[in-house]
Amino acid sequence: MRKNIVARESRSGQHLEQEWLDLGNLAQVEITSEDPAHPIESALQPNGGAGWRAAEPGLQVIRLLFDHPISVKRILVVVEERERSRTQEFVLRWSQDQGRSYRELVRQQYNFNPPGTISEEEEYTVNLTGVTALQLDIQPDVSGSDVRASLARLRLA
Repeated sequence: MRKNIVARESRSGQHLEQEWLDLGNLAQVEITSEDPAHPIESALQPNGGAGWRAAEPGLQVIRLLFDHPISVKRILVVVEERERSRTQEFVLRWSQDQGRSYRELVRQQYNFNPPGTISEEEEYTVNLTGVTALQLDIQPDVSGSDVRASLARLRLA
């Protein structure tokens, strides 16, 4: 039997950040729109910045196309809205055939109501193998207002 005694703090903060995959070296990203001041790299890279924001209102798609099939055990999605009340919906899908077909993982709605409710953080434990593409569809407001989609962070482990 192998045994390690570790401090309780060892699975927090920086250690967990090191477990996330380096998406910049593993995948190409396709997006339907992008505000130049808030590029997609800001949401995908560990020290990326303020996150991604669409340049146009309405449904937006973020698609990661992996260079080689990967396994995914955890998915973290973080969205922040500090300005407007809205109900957002996102759909997370994955593919094993380079995006020719997708399987839905989760469909989630969330109500933002600043200044009280400004952040949605969802972490999913999954067991996906042979992942060649991951797609996140974001409907920033199900009522159809002119809100622009945003994504603070997307991480995979």
